[in-house]
Amino acid sequence: MQIPFVDLKLQYKNLKPEIDQAIGPVLENAQYILGPAVESFEKNFADFLGVGHVIGVSSGTDALYLVLRALDIGEGDEVIIPPNTFIATAEAISMAGAAPVFVDVEEKAFNIDIDKIEEKITSRTKAIMPVHLTGQAVDMDKIMEMAKKCKLFVIEDACQAHGSEYRGKKLGTIGEAGCFSFYPGKNLGAFGEAGAVAANNGELAEKLRILRDHGQSKKYYHNLISGNFRMAGIQGAVLDVKLKHLDEWNELRRSHAEMYKNLLGNAPEIILPQEPSYSKGNYHLFIIRAQKRDELQKFLAENGIVTGIHYPVPIHLQKAYGYLGLAEGSFPVSEKLAKEILSLPMYPELITGQIEYVCEKVKRFYQK
Repeated sequence: MQIPFVDLKLQYKNLKPEIDQAIGPVLENAQYILGPAVESFEKNFADFLGVGHVIGVSSGTDALYLVLRALDIGEGDEVIIPPNTFIATAEAISMAGAAPVFVDVEEKAFNIDIDKIEEKITSRTKAIMPVHLTGQAVDMDKIMEMAKKCKLFVIEDACQAHGSEYRGKKLGTIGEAGCFSFYPGKNLGAFGEAGAVAANNGELAEKLRILRDHGQSKKYYHNLISGNFRMAGIQGAVLDVKLKHLDEWNELRRSHAEMYKNLLGNAPEIILPQEPSYSKGNYHLFIIRAQKRDELQKFLAENGIVTGIHYPVPIHLQKAYGYLGLAEGSFPVSEKLAKEILSLPMYPELITGQIEYVCEKVKRFYQK
């Protein structure tokens, strides 16, 4: 049996009539950049999230960067993030001219360890950027309380958290802004690169709209120096179609996660993901911690099962951030996880037989 990590071809096949119908008007009217399709998606995604504004942009990385710019966070400033995340979280901070300051993660959901944040706050700290990794919520009440006490912005990296909830509220709607990536493999994925910012503050939203479009308030009238961070019309059309299915897809992912947990629950060589009581995750990824991780991954590949490692090298140990001088041992939990974590196939279209096959092969490896 061959089981891909994600199956975007099957997803497209299932949605083809809807997608073709949605893209048609964009092509016929040649509204390739922003335009009605993007505006429709922005409105519908804002309604879905329960937030005042959504600003469609060119990628999740650019969403993070533009929020930092809009909040005037730049040279000499610091932003607190975890080291166990995709490099875009740190990259956006560096692109804005600020410095990422790392705080280790906790072992249950792999999210930032809130108890370790305050000791990293300095006079230069301007924001906390919690990452809702794999779609599991950070404890946002504690984050917001700390931010209020220390007069800091909270920018939610919700790039993996489309439709996830914290105590009944959608992630990405609790801080000053929430940033989303629509990379094709995400729970809500475009047909290319795209992203969005969610915000309730109207002034912040308007500044973001100006920043995404060469800093112009209207065509050829430029208030700020910025760049081109606009969403393409076709991406808006595709995302609007997929948004209608997101709740159903997330529930399927949650069902698949429960099946994985039930079938692998008695395997002592692995540690299963633990969902915090305050989180309703979307299971963008299903990550186990496994003994002999690399050997297990090789064995699964030999049996037709594609897996991933998210992420094999914490950001502070990446060559790109070597200038920070953070040696191995600086963040022991993140470093430990990087050696153990393995992402199993997870997408809505998975069927029971495929999950059973994956779990049977995982257990077979340890029985050898």
